[in-house]
Amino acid sequence: MIDQATICAIATSPGVGAIATIRLSGEEALAIADQVFHSPAKAKHLSEQAANTLHVGTIRDADEIIDEVVVALFRAPHSFTGEDVVEITCHGAVYIQQRILELLLKSGARMALPGEFTQRAFLNGKMDLSQAEAVADLIASTNRANHKMALKQMRGGFSNEIKKLRDQLLHFIAMVELELDFSEEDVEFADRKQLVDLTEKIERLLHQLASSFKLGNVLKNGIPVAIVGETNVGKSTLLNAILNEEKAIVSDIHGTTRDVIEDVVNIEGTAFRFFDTAGIRETVDQIENLGIERSYSKLEQADIVLLVTDLSNPIDLISQRVNLIRERIQDQKLIIVGNKADLGGNEKIKEMLGAILLNDNEDLVFISAKKQQNLDALIELLKENAQVAQPEGTDVIVSNIRHYEALTNAHQAVLRVIDGLHNGISGDFLAQDIRECLHFLGEITGEISNDEVLGHIFKNFCIGK
Repeated sequence: MIDQATICAIATSPGVGAIATIRLSGEEALAIADQVFHSPAKAKHLSEQAANTLHVGTIRDADEIIDEVVVALFRAPHSFTGEDVVEITCHGAVYIQQRILELLLKSGARMALPGEFTQRAFLNGKMDLSQAEAVADLIASTNRANHKMALKQMRGGFSNEIKKLRDQLLHFIAMVELELDFSEEDVEFADRKQLVDLTEKIERLLHQLASSFKLGNVLKNGIPVAIVGETNVGKSTLLNAILNEEKAIVSDIHGTTRDVIEDVVNIEGTAFRFFDTAGIRETVDQIENLGIERSYSKLEQADIVLLVTDLSNPIDLISQRVNLIRERIQDQKLIIVGNKADLGGNEKIKEMLGAILLNDNEDLVFISAKKQQNLDALIELLKENAQVAQPEGTDVIVSNIRHYEALTNAHQAVLRVIDGLHNGISGDFLAQDIRECLHFLGEITGEISNDEVLGHIFKNFCIGK
């Protein structure tokens, strides 16, 4: 059931700004706004105005003028929430925002809950659940790829794919259940070969969507890059240089970094999530050993591994560390970073590194993290290796863990249907697996939902959206 109360909230970011927007939505939105909004003499009330119009006037508490404002008016059902909506744009002083909000509450509105405007849009059929979730992703987007993915989902790209799958399955189950109604006549309405072809096509699509989650998660949260190497080779200095801030403690003392330090940097529209890990060495310090184990675990999570080496070390030691990391990674890109290249006497080491160490899917770059020399070459390598993580033209990318779990469950159900068709099981068992697949696909778009799921989704939204 949709709460019939009229809700209000500040829709712009907290704090002082040039302007701020306060949003009202609900059956009484126009009547409540009319109690506090006063337009020039002889002008009509907001409730008498046409939809999609702007009005200049003042907000007043009795005879006291609070601010001069612009009011935007949207009428149901042609609004974001599907209800009557009033948006008051005022000056951005926190005092003004709070006074207007207090007047609206005193006039009969209540404070909106986190995400309640978007939740009402979903409940009123203005968007499905996956589109509603994309609204939050769009607000939180920090890079071009993430923004593009969220915008496409909000505009129904993912929903359309799910709808096509559900429509095909609904046709399928209609034929099977029609057979069950005429089971005594031994009539077959559904051509089994066509059903096998259809379900195998659906299985491939579900597998493709579920498999895109790894890419979607990377685009949403940043391409994971692990910075690894021995102690005191310059890992933390490199992280600070890339982030352009003193994020990690830098010291000549071995074992300073004992935990994983994490941060995200946007490089020309692509987000990279860097992990500065504990230096890899043999030690009896239990806390440092825990940090080293976490370093190895981050190797498994990373798409790109930056192995930082000290060019002042012997080539045998460098080679040993490179081989150790190679044993720990699989398909990740390995970039060997020869640090302290500004120091003299390492030309031979550079030559030997370039001659004998590189394998396929590996690159070598020489830098000075401390003096920030040749960092642009390292950045270029990161950008080059990030290109494979960009979405193809119209491909649908899944980035939501809830969607991924539902797609995985739906895929398992379709596999059981295919197995049943090949083994000639009865239609009632086929119908049960098809219904299960429909259920999981319906969970994605919200055609099947419950209050607990909705509450979990919308509690993470900002108030005012």
